[in-house]
Amino acid sequence: MTTSGTTVELLMERYGRTHAEEAGIALRDTPAPLYRLLVLCVLFSVRIKADIAVAAARELSGAGLLTPQAMSASPWQLRVDALGRAHYRRYDETTATALGAGARFVLDRYRGDLRRLREEAGGEPRRVRELLREVPRIGPVGADIYCREAQGVWPELRPSFDRRARDAAGDLGLPRTPEALARLVPADDLPKLAAALVRAGLAKVTSADELRAGRPEGAAP
Repeated sequence: MTTSGTTVELLMERYGRTHAEEAGIALRDTPAPLYRLLVLCVLFSVRIKADIAVAAARELSGAGLLTPQAMSASPWQLRVDALGRAHYRRYDETTATALGAGARFVLDRYRGDLRRLREEAGGEPRRVRELLREVPRIGPVGADIYCREAQGVWPELRPSFDRRARDAAGDLGLPRTPEALARLVPADDLPKLAAALVRAGLAKVTSADELRAGRPEGAAP
């Protein structure tokens, strides 16, 4: 096995899980999981630990807020309480407001189905990101997270490796271009590789030896 191959194998073994998987989202090209991924990206769009954002997504799902219809119809306090149970502090009230506004936006603009956003983008990844950023609270980071996770079900987003993923790849001696990185794993594993690179970067892992040692992960996605 090549040096790059060994590094990728260790990288995937140590960090190769997506945030959607952690949040219990079985991502498919259907309205509910695509919306739940959007909610997760809203939660990640503030400076907060990744495990807290994931826990908050699980709490919201456990409260039955699985669709924009349910989110929009839910009492604001229910959303605040769900975020509080996940220890999503300081941002709980503003995020509860953003989630309600975002749900209404998705209902009004896309009739609750983000596949219509995909259609409007016409297969252009840049346009997908632009449209995502119209959703309340979603900024560049949130749009990048959405695209790197959704590339598993929206092939036109492939390969989606944001700057943080590419920088981490360079630090590990891997190629820095999305096209070269995409050749390292099967297409279905691209979301996991992108997430793994970001996690490794946050943990400041810069070699295969450090991957073997298993440094702890960083605080944000």
